[in-house]
Amino acid sequence: MTIRLWDLLDILIVAYIIFKVYKLLKGSLAIYIFVGVIFLFATWRLVTVLKMDLLSTLLGQFVSVGVIAVVIIFQPEIRKFLLVIGNNAMKGNFPFFKRFLNKVIRTEQEENPVVTQIHSAMVRMAKDRTGALIVIVDDLNYPGLEDSGIDINANVTKQLILSIFNKESPLHDGAMLIQKDKILKASCILPVSDNINVPPSAGLRHRAALGISEMSSARTFVVSEETGKMSYTERGRIEMNIDEEKILQYLREAMG
Repeated sequence: MTIRLWDLLDILIVAYIIFKVYKLLKGSLAIYIFVGVIFLFATWRLVTVLKMDLLSTLLGQFVSVGVIAVVIIFQPEIRKFLLVIGNNAMKGNFPFFKRFLNKVIRTEQEENPVVTQIHSAMVRMAKDRTGALIVIVDDLNYPGLEDSGIDINANVTKQLILSIFNKESPLHDGAMLIQKDKILKASCILPVSDNINVPPSAGLRHRAALGISEMSSARTFVVSEETGKMSYTERGRIEMNIDEEKILQYLREAMG
């Protein structure tokens, strides 16, 4: 049997991918299905090479069922993986293996629960066209923030965020300050940016978000009451009309 350099490289790449997926799934129930499929596949390949036709046919049926089970269980992750491939293919960029292994395969336990709560609330408010301004801060040593707003000091939850920004709430008009896993304040008044390059479609919330980002390291997230579109500001830069996936990425970065 002749073994080429490409054969060795092929084996190493597949082994590396299996190892990375195993590490990411380790500790969850899905790991047992993953290991079971790998074991069946390896056994099936072995009996096929040994030309044990009957056993090969029998195990082949189990392997087919195992692949279907993996597709069903990991359907959301596979869908995201294919979206990443398509997006990068359109841009002529193909770093999808890194994205797939490090970002796409995630369990609910691995995601920061605060990020999940904020993201879910923002998506809901965007659909309902509920205006919101959320500021994520490292501390309150910014001009005007210490004495502004109403103290909340509560855990970050989707329900609390939705309640505060509800149009009938007396606190919905200002900004919400979040630090780590706490909602520190609500109804805060922020400095408004006078940047002449701000898009004409930007409202008062957007200018306030940009204003605090110009004078601090705070990161802000905005939901437009008029359009339901989401925006993000950082270091005096504003990005408008962002989709759910991009907002999730920015939230992960903001929460460390």
